[in-house]
Amino acid sequence: MELEKFINHLKVLVEYERKAEIEAMRAEMKRLSGREREKVGRAILGLNGKIIGEELGYFLVKYGRDREIKTEIGVGDLVVISKRDPLKSDLVGTVVEKGKRFITVALETVPEWALKGIRLDLYANDITFKRWIENLEHLHEGGKRALEFYLGLRDPEESEPVEFDPIDKSLNASQRRAISQALGSPNFFLIHGPFGTGKTRTLAELIRQEVERGHKVLATAESNVAVDNLVERLAESGLKIVRIGHPSRVSKHLHETTLAYLMTKHDLYSELRELRVTAQNLAEKRDTFTKPLPKYRRGLTDIEILALSRRRRGTRGVPAKLIREMANWIKLNKLVQKAFDDARKLEERIAREIIQEADVVLTTNASAGLEVIGYADYDVAIIDEATQATIPSVLIPINRAKRFVLAGDHRQLPPTILSEKARELSRTLFEGLIERYPEDSAMLTVQYRMNERLMEFPNREFYDGKIKAAPGVKCITLTDLGIKCPNFGEPWDEILKAGNVLVFIDTSKHPEKWERQRRGSESRENPLEARIVAETVEKLLEMGVKPEWIGVITPYDDQRDLISSLVPEEIEVRTVDGYQGREKEVIILSFVRSNERGEVGFLKDLRRLNVSLTRAKRKLIVVGDSETLSVHSTYKRFIEFVKAEGRFVEIGNDFKTNGG
Repeated sequence: MELEKFINHLKVLVEYERKAEIEAMRAEMKRLSGREREKVGRAILGLNGKIIGEELGYFLVKYGRDREIKTEIGVGDLVVISKRDPLKSDLVGTVVEKGKRFITVALETVPEWALKGIRLDLYANDITFKRWIENLEHLHEGGKRALEFYLGLRDPEESEPVEFDPIDKSLNASQRRAISQALGSPNFFLIHGPFGTGKTRTLAELIRQEVERGHKVLATAESNVAVDNLVERLAESGLKIVRIGHPSRVSKHLHETTLAYLMTKHDLYSELRELRVTAQNLAEKRDTFTKPLPKYRRGLTDIEILALSRRRRGTRGVPAKLIREMANWIKLNKLVQKAFDDARKLEERIAREIIQEADVVLTTNASAGLEVIGYADYDVAIIDEATQATIPSVLIPINRAKRFVLAGDHRQLPPTILSEKARELSRTLFEGLIERYPEDSAMLTVQYRMNERLMEFPNREFYDGKIKAAPGVKCITLTDLGIKCPNFGEPWDEILKAGNVLVFIDTSKHPEKWERQRRGSESRENPLEARIVAETVEKLLEMGVKPEWIGVITPYDDQRDLISSLVPEEIEVRTVDGYQGREKEVIILSFVRSNERGEVGFLKDLRRLNVSLTRAKRKLIVVGDSETLSVHSTYKRFIEFVKAEGRFVEIGNDFKTNGG
């Protein structure tokens, strides 16, 4: 497909996805009452607010209530604020802090109504899609070249590995090799970093080496968390780093790296503050006069009003006093506009200087489209999480630089796409390039996360057996954390013993094993598996395993909600998609599917299985129906692997859980 056609095709796909996302959010707001939406964690009702301060040009409003707030809405999320109907409100803010009974939101303006009897709703983010489209419409050489490589319309130049002296001496051979090749790539390079292989550490070293060579770096990732991880790695490096992004979306302890903070330390900042105060004072003075709205000015232009005022006359039923009022407003408004304009120009000058002096500018892919990023030219764009980002998303930073490096793992989950029509967007640039040009990639092959036995199956199945466990993690178990042997009797002792790092609890012989669907839901749940998970959690806690060491994963939203209602609040329960990039000492995995038809649904996407199996560090307990799962060959191999290398525990009629 030729380039222009493909770019237009991408724009169409983005539009489909934008509509699907807004539709999904609006449909839910319509379908569910406020109460129901609060129940699923996407709304908070009955809030009163008060303005508690101003930060970096935003008002901070602390919303609270007497009842505890349980919600999925988190710091950095966009929320819509309304009295009753969120679909009729256009007041949108960003969450900056969250406590048990309060949530603080940053808003550009605070109307009086927005402080009493309020509801907050999680909102779809339209800005991202707008930036994708805008960037596709203004692709420079860098962005177009990347797509030509992807489409096979041109081949990359050959690269020569570059010798370098590592600043981080603890890098392993595969990490050094990847950096050496990336430094020598004239067009692009791909770093394939499977689970726990130290991808962020490798990228931090690559960034430092690029700067050593006099290159200016733009470093991005799909999520704020991943950008912050990079900032954290670079914080002590002595490099001049600037983190671009709404301060509320940046980890608190990294605030001093943000552009907003660095501006307050600039020599010209006091002058900027004075200009803003002047503008504010003038605006307040202006607003004591009557604004010349159409109903007052009766068709008179500003020039006519000023002329009449000088002659102290009225006209067309507009009294002289009102003419004078409006003339004062017009004169002061000119001064207000000029003061705000001067402040904006000075603000831009300060930001420009900071960006131009920086060695590394870090932000999310979407925010790489901000005007402020364009205040400098970049030699290289280094993009983390590239396998979780769509092509339009990674093209934003790529479009800003002469060459690019993508890091990710195409064997894990791709970006989530809601629209059936836009399904193609889940194929990433990384995936397309690594298939076409495997020689322009390097794989990190030592993992530092998990016990060797937990690594073995995914390593064989998804990575051709290329991954090795670092000596420090090879044999780690819960015993190292001081966890004693269980004493609950069988089968629990076999399930929970620290030395049994991989356990499969098989429900296939249990009469209550079946999955079910809630009315009106596309999702699935499995009450027996949920009860087994809850009891497993309870017993682990009794053994002294800390709540923050335990994670529960399940592929289905409804099962997540069911399990969440049965386990203590401190236990993190998420879907597989929500667990990518995370790890816990112990993971309990509920597969849910159990039916006579042998249907496994979207468990067929083996990238989902890979993510599920690679989050645990010391122990993985899997709950599932081996009969249903074994219909799929990979799951069958997994179950056989557990029987040979782990513990396979069959439970039957005599197995009782607390809830049933």
